[in-house]
Amino acid sequence: MRIDSHQHFWRYSARDYPWMDSSMGVLKRDFLPVDLEPVLRASGIGGCIAVQAQETLEETRWLLELADRHAWILGVVGWVDLCADDVEAQLDSIAHPKLVGVRAVLQAKPDDLMALPRFRRGMTAALSRGLCYDVLIYARQLRAAIDLCRAFPDQPLVLDHLGKPDVRGDGIASWAKDLHELAALPNVVCKVSGLATEAHWQTWTEDGLRRYFDVATEAFGPGRMMFGSDWPVALCATGYSRWRELVDTWIAGWSPAEQAAIQGGVAARFYRLDG
Repeated sequence: MRIDSHQHFWRYSARDYPWMDSSMGVLKRDFLPVDLEPVLRASGIGGCIAVQAQETLEETRWLLELADRHAWILGVVGWVDLCADDVEAQLDSIAHPKLVGVRAVLQAKPDDLMALPRFRRGMTAALSRGLCYDVLIYARQLRAAIDLCRAFPDQPLVLDHLGKPDVRGDGIASWAKDLHELAALPNVVCKVSGLATEAHWQTWTEDGLRRYFDVATEAFGPGRMMFGSDWPVALCATGYSRWRELVDTWIAGWSPAEQAAIQGGVAARFYRLDG
């Protein structure tokens, strides 16, 4: 099965999604399973992982309700306050067969948060329950992320959006160096998602993004990469089918087994979708 490892749902309100600024008008509406299902079908994708877009337990519970109603939502990466004294109780309150991971929006937090004992205590609580962890950061935070991932060598961790390189500023050199160091940790995989939105939305080119994909492939190898659309956020810069076709073009020279891995096999293994 082809799997989209990273997408979002929401019922839009300006209060709940303050990060959507005036340039993101395309996102300021509801995005629900009824909107995504035909898009997945048209792209030959059989299932997806729904990832939190709000830092609330209520949103995580809602995503799990959607997953209960739609079998093709294979798993949910939810949210808990990993720094909270009651993090264990929060995790227990959202326990569900389709809760496959958790995520904190680290890109919006101080860089040193990942080093705090209370944050790592929360991660330990999540990981001890068999949950994976999605690392959402900007490229400037890769050094801190390397230290975090080294602290959990036996746990599955995934880097969202290739660590959000500074595509607009052509910040490939320092990002590439840090990405290779992170990829040297065998418990870390990465999501091939979000690149177009890190570029100039109207003027990005395939060749410009291909450079970043090639670095990620050198660092992680085909067996540790998973396709993700970042729908609907990616609509700021690209359509769903365009992104899927672009990734397919980039991997056209890979072996059938390597293509199957990035298209769904890595996500299924990482999120333990096969039980």
